[in-house]
Amino acid sequence: MKILIYSAKDFEIPFLEKANNEVHQVKYIPDRLTDQTAILALGFDAISIFSADDASSKVLGLLKDFGIKFIALRSTGYDNVNLAKAKKIGMKVANAAGYSPYAIAEHAVGLLLALNRKLILSNTQVQNFNFSLSNLVGFDLYQKTVGIIGMGRIGKTIAKIMNGFGCQIIAFDPNKDLDFAEQFNVEYLDLEQVYHHSDMIFLSTPLTSQTHYLIDQKAIEQMKREVVLINVARGAVVHTKELIEALSAKRLKAYGTDVYEFENGLFFYDHSQNTSKDELLQKLLSFPNVLITPHQAFATHEALTNIAETTFYNINSWVENKTPENELTVELVG
Repeated sequence: MKILIYSAKDFEIPFLEKANNEVHQVKYIPDRLTDQTAILALGFDAISIFSADDASSKVLGLLKDFGIKFIALRSTGYDNVNLAKAKKIGMKVANAAGYSPYAIAEHAVGLLLALNRKLILSNTQVQNFNFSLSNLVGFDLYQKTVGIIGMGRIGKTIAKIMNGFGCQIIAFDPNKDLDFAEQFNVEYLDLEQVYHHSDMIFLSTPLTSQTHYLIDQKAIEQMKREVVLINVARGAVVHTKELIEALSAKRLKAYGTDVYEFENGLFFYDHSQNTSKDELLQKLLSFPNVLITPHQAFATHEALTNIAETTFYNINSWVENKTPENELTVELVG
């Protein structure tokens, strides 16, 4: 089969090559999938896309016209894919579900630790031979209350890690895993209670119509004034403008994120020489208590291996007329 890999990054290509094992004829291009680049898929049987690619109704229609029959996502999230349109035109879609919850969860906790103990600021000061501790005071995680919104694989892994720190874990998820909750001392509460009681809040929920702008001014006003908010979900789970207003008003202790509401076309690329910058992102970066990483939480050897292997497992299953357990349908995802 001829496979076109959109948004191919140098660091992931060796993993994809190994997973393919020379079975399929694969072409890697750095271009994002858009209505302008869909034409590049002409002559291919299937494509693979990443989270920043546009698989909207219009683009899927174009891909159908160009002969594409299958889309393999190299991500767990699928909010960039119009599954209803895919079903209508008979195009199969599968994702890389649960490729490495440890990579994401560990990165989330890393953001928390770096912000709480002011590690970036500390390193900068030491490099300038400033060894003062007056602005480097943090707090113990032990016996603090951690709220987790979204208790899928990533949320559960965060819970396990924070349980090891001796934290009290509270969580919100429409689907409650009571066996897990009992094993790791997790208490499920409603969303407002999680906001109200948490010293730290982790966002690890998918982006859906229900979670879009979940964290807005109203939500933040229900949180403790000293809360640390960590986002490893999707950028649009947080209303960026209202977050900035809250940071300006000192309604949050700190904000750490691996995602950004308007990251498409921005993250994964070097824009250091561009004179035109994202003003909203610049404002967010101006706060000393904000730490942003460029959607890198998945970038571990293990996660990249799992993503590549799952991508080609999904492709091979489709070629063999099998239904992979990762296939996405409107019915399955709601």
